[in-house]
Amino acid sequence: MTLISMSSILLFDSGVGGLSVYSHIRQAFPAWPIHYLADNARFPYGELEDQVLVSGCVSLIHETVNTLKPALVVVACNSASTLALPALRQRLSVPVIGVVPAIKPAALLSRRKVIGLLATPGTVSRSYTDELVNQFAADCEVLRLGSSELVRLAEDKLAGRPVSTSVLASILQPFMGKGARPDVVVLGCTHFPLLREELSAVLGPDVALVDSGDAIARRAQTLLSDRPQAPLTVPNQYLWSGAAPGMELKPLLRGYGFDL
Repeated sequence: MTLISMSSILLFDSGVGGLSVYSHIRQAFPAWPIHYLADNARFPYGELEDQVLVSGCVSLIHETVNTLKPALVVVACNSASTLALPALRQRLSVPVIGVVPAIKPAALLSRRKVIGLLATPGTVSRSYTDELVNQFAADCEVLRLGSSELVRLAEDKLAGRPVSTSVLASILQPFMGKGARPDVVVLGCTHFPLLREELSAVLGPDVALVDSGDAIARRAQTLLSDRPQAPLTVPNQYLWSGAAPGMELKPLLRGYGFDL
């Protein structure tokens, strides 16, 4: 077995939003190569038909796993995780973990028992999300807000373009009306933690923002606890479908340690 197959991790997202999860995985596995696969060709996932999303990401991840032979696949995309995990686990011979909206910790944290779910339009409307709410937040009022525009704003921020506070305030208006206001907001898309500072500035300091990054890293550690962390001798690869990363993103990606 090669060093790559023994001790590397493949992290997948529709764009660069998975970098919010990458940071947690990197802290948990400082000596492992972590390869990133961005499905630029089908970005953004939140607007795709379900079957197009599933078939596209399963095919792309399967092809990449056959090449890199990682020890673990992390689907760092809520939209893909809520739909494609069963198909991926059936197709792949390595463990696959995904991200799901952090409904449970949000419900435990909320004092008002009013929580907000900020995700893509697809994620907020899926039956999987209904099941999470019914199981873990039955005693809470859950305000759901789906936005694809926030995904694009997160990508813009990483590319060095400014994020408009007024645009954010307009998007978040349903959480800020005269009715019940959430005291905890779930960042149910991996792009959204990249806007944590801007979101917090609009929502105010009395609103806690929660995501799944820490939980995913802990789950990865559990699954790979029997694998020794070998020295980092293989470069972290940044891979993509469709259009290559723009010039404005390349310095950022190199800063994360990726070989382009």
